[in-house]
Amino acid sequence: MSNEKPTILVLCTGNSCRSHLGEGLLRAAAGDLFNVVSAGSKPAGYVHPLAIVAMKEIGIDISGHRSKHMKEFMEQTVETVITVCGNADQDCPIFPGQLNRHHWPFYDPAHATGTDEEKLAVFRQVRNEIRRVFTAYAEGRRDQLKLAAKAGA
Repeated sequence: MSNEKPTILVLCTGNSCRSHLGEGLLRAAAGDLFNVVSAGSKPAGYVHPLAIVAMKEIGIDISGHRSKHMKEFMEQTVETVITVCGNADQDCPIFPGQLNRHHWPFYDPAHATGTDEEKLAVFRQVRNEIRRVFTAYAEGRRDQLKLAAKAGA
């Protein structure tokens, strides 16, 4: 068995908000177990500044992330694909080595209107929703690995 951590790809259409929130949160929750990356089917070319702010508030720095096309990962072994918006779920190809696929759609905070503070409130809300789902997912995967290790012992 390989010592390389399995890759989880968080996929969205634009790869500017939700997928980066998911990547940062899942890496924080399970980065010791998985290589967590994100991409888009039609990348926006930037990471939304309010996504960076919302994550910084909870101690996660995604300022070094970049918007990527899912084609960058077509030659890699991707164990799990998590789509966080409906369009990405429809556009999602099967990746080499893919064992799991999850579709958890979240509202796109880039569509928020109002003042910067009102927009940031929407980013916080979506961040918190993604955090709940992705933390539960990470805990479930951690439990799964512990059970598998016990069974193999």
